[in-house]
Amino acid sequence: MRIGVAGLGAMGGNIAARLLEVGHQVTVWNRNPEKTRPLAAAGAEVAATPAALVEKAEAIITILTDGAAIDAVYSGPNGLLFGDVKGKLFIEMSTVAPNVQIELASKVRAKGAAFVESPVGGSTGPARQGKLLGLMGGEPQDAERARPILEQLCRKVEHCGPVGAGSAMKLAINLPLMVAWQAYGEAFALARQLGWEPKRLLDLFVESSGANAGLKNRAEMIVAMFDGRDPGPTTFSIDNARKDLRTMVEAGTAIGADMIATKAALAGFEDAAAHGQGGGDGASLSVYWSGRKKS
Repeated sequence: MRIGVAGLGAMGGNIAARLLEVGHQVTVWNRNPEKTRPLAAAGAEVAATPAALVEKAEAIITILTDGAAIDAVYSGPNGLLFGDVKGKLFIEMSTVAPNVQIELASKVRAKGAAFVESPVGGSTGPARQGKLLGLMGGEPQDAERARPILEQLCRKVEHCGPVGAGSAMKLAINLPLMVAWQAYGEAFALARQLGWEPKRLLDLFVESSGANAGLKNRAEMIVAMFDGRDPGPTTFSIDNARKDLRTMVEAGTAIGADMIATKAALAGFEDAAAHGQGGGDGASLSVYWSGRKKS
């Protein structure tokens, strides 16, 4: 299939690479053209504008930073909706508030195209391996049209309901992990007074009922951080987590929920970013707060 991918951040770039690997004809566009070069070398065609990307594709995947970026890429000059898009399929994979996807779906459908949201659970490794968790929102016929593509990117694809439902579920699924990084930092602060080596401490935490998959997957990275060693590449940064936490608070407030734990975790991430930690992996929050002293 001819598939376009707009937005080649850490996730989008790996998604495009995965689509090339499984045999699709892939066209890519990114605001910073530098990020298109590895994919071009792997066989992707590079479009000069979002509108040009649409001309080359039957289905278009977008994974962008936030609602402002979505609006610019879809509705800006030479945006994705600039020309004739009738009959094409748009799959929007960004992590944004449900209302952003609902409003975008209306614009896309008004142009005669199909729209499915599918934010994903997982980081760069699963994106490259086709092992993400896909959370679709859309009309049943559109969701079934998108499913074969998403099943090549995801270990599981769940149709959550109409547009907006996928975004709501993505925020709900990510929320406990974001809150947990703050909780682990405070837990490590309590435990490190015992003087244990970091590996011994993390091994015990991983064996406990309080360990989630995020801690288990990043235990070695956290040990390296405690030891002052290179923890490896960032897969989901503190800055990205701040953006998602703000969206969670916004979405919860919109339905009247009092997001006490989410707001507290957001304050923890904001504090870390203010002290120069924004580019670090989200797991580094636990290391930062284990040594953060009350001011």
